[in-house]
Amino acid sequence: MAYRWVYSEPEREESVRLLQQQLNVPEEIARLLAIRGIESFDDAKSFFRPESQKLHDPFLMKDMEPGASRLAEAICNHQKVLIYGDYDVDGTTAVSILYTFLRSFGIDVHYYIPHRFKEGYGINPDGIKHAIDINADLIVSVDCGITAVKEAKVAKENGIDLIICDHHTVGDEIPDAVAVLDPKRPDCNYPFDGLSGAGVGFKLVQGTVSKLGLPKTLPNQFLDLVAISIASDIVPIVEENRYLMRRGLKMINSEPRLGIKALLNRIKIPPGSVSTSSIVFSIGPRINAAGRMGDATAAVELMISEDETKADKYAAELEKINIRRRTTDSETMEQAVDMLENNYNVENLSTMVLHHPEWHLGVIGIVASRLVDAYYRPTIMLSTVEGKIKGSARSIKGFNIYNALKKCEDLLEQFGGHEFAAGLTMDADNLDEFRKRMNSIGFQKLSDNDFLPELQIDANLNLEHVGPKFWKLLSQFEPFGPGNMRPVFVSKDVCIEGVPSIVGNGHLKFKVRQNGSAILDAIGFNMHEYLPMLRKCDSGQMDVAYVLEENYWNGKRSIQMRLKDIKVHN
Repeated sequence: MAYRWVYSEPEREESVRLLQQQLNVPEEIARLLAIRGIESFDDAKSFFRPESQKLHDPFLMKDMEPGASRLAEAICNHQKVLIYGDYDVDGTTAVSILYTFLRSFGIDVHYYIPHRFKEGYGINPDGIKHAIDINADLIVSVDCGITAVKEAKVAKENGIDLIICDHHTVGDEIPDAVAVLDPKRPDCNYPFDGLSGAGVGFKLVQGTVSKLGLPKTLPNQFLDLVAISIASDIVPIVEENRYLMRRGLKMINSEPRLGIKALLNRIKIPPGSVSTSSIVFSIGPRINAAGRMGDATAAVELMISEDETKADKYAAELEKINIRRRTTDSETMEQAVDMLENNYNVENLSTMVLHHPEWHLGVIGIVASRLVDAYYRPTIMLSTVEGKIKGSARSIKGFNIYNALKKCEDLLEQFGGHEFAAGLTMDADNLDEFRKRMNSIGFQKLSDNDFLPELQIDANLNLEHVGPKFWKLLSQFEPFGPGNMRPVFVSKDVCIEGVPSIVGNGHLKFKVRQNGSAILDAIGFNMHEYLPMLRKCDSGQMDVAYVLEENYWNGKRSIQMRLKDIKVHN
């Protein structure tokens, strides 16, 4: 896919020169910092050494005082507590944190996670009924509950207290609960609103520990689970999350809990080598697979395990579920591509609305994202469940999918989401009209240029500067993620050394040099279609967009380019 290269610019160009002088770093490093809003030595110190900053006081969060006091009361009086969570990685890690914390006091604690397909997301009547049936004194919801106005009322009518820990957007009405902890509340003055659901649960643990007069370091045992939630839930890895992520990664690499250790062993990730990418592409998907395929219990049981045999059992179960999820995922992707190629002219579509009655609800969101990557059009994948059409939508820059669905609400029974992702339900009779209307809305909002994805470039980089010192500085930008993405560089007029080739399953590989620099390896995953163009390149020169990464092969480490795009000189 061709890209429009768009260069990031710092708010103030003079910040680049100032940082270069104050920090004694290359211009490219100073530019990366300035683009991230870092303009002074002190800013840079906080960025590179987040451990030097303190976590925010949990009691700055609205309702933390009554929330922490109520949970401390439940512990002191040995009351029965139900932890209610979501079925994704953020929800299951949050449940595991609160469950393990409360279990350590020997109180009667239970957890409840709704079935993805039978119950759906959030606090529901079945969950409240379960709390009533077990005679729970208190429900603590994590990663959900901010819109559970009716359910909060039912719990209160049945004499059950409720503490809500959420991080999603607040609705028109706040549920009537003992405490509603959500840094996105308009009336909440907490300094950072980017916490994950597990992060909010962690803050409740901090507050409760304070109320109990216990050591302030006690909650740090949960930082590994908080880090997994941050990386997997795509929250910004800046400010407090950067601190939590750094500390959590360190814990995973040095002293992982039994369940995480069993999972790392199962997927053969060497001890000490876990990164944000490891969580996003290996750990997170396996934890998430259980909920995607229906029941997230195995994920929670893995993370709360106190026995090696049990931990290994649940790690093996998650691996099996994930293999099944991947197979379903691949089959669905093949069917969707076949449907597009044989039944539609993609050039005539502004939005791709695809329906198959047997597609698995747990994977169609992933497939929709992959289709967006492949065709760069807003994509809606739909299945049929009990006579109703349900599905997931994913979008592109410049097209607010939630607003588009709002314009179709007369055709929909239910929908919700945000700018780039949404879910929806409709009657089967409305599908054709929905498809036509979405296509019309897309062409009204999007121009031809919008269907060409942007590649955000951080800086031009002379390959002569790439070496161990530069790599050491660049490594200190980690952990990467939203708000601090891995930098994308451009190097111009580079020359190919030797003969480009295809390795593995369609990966482009060659060596490059620029103006007498050292030779660097370059690899472009799934970029085999570029090979004929490179071999026909008369000048032998091109501009390349890439990220730098460390390659470990046959016991040797080296810096290599992972290509994002290539522009060959004619």
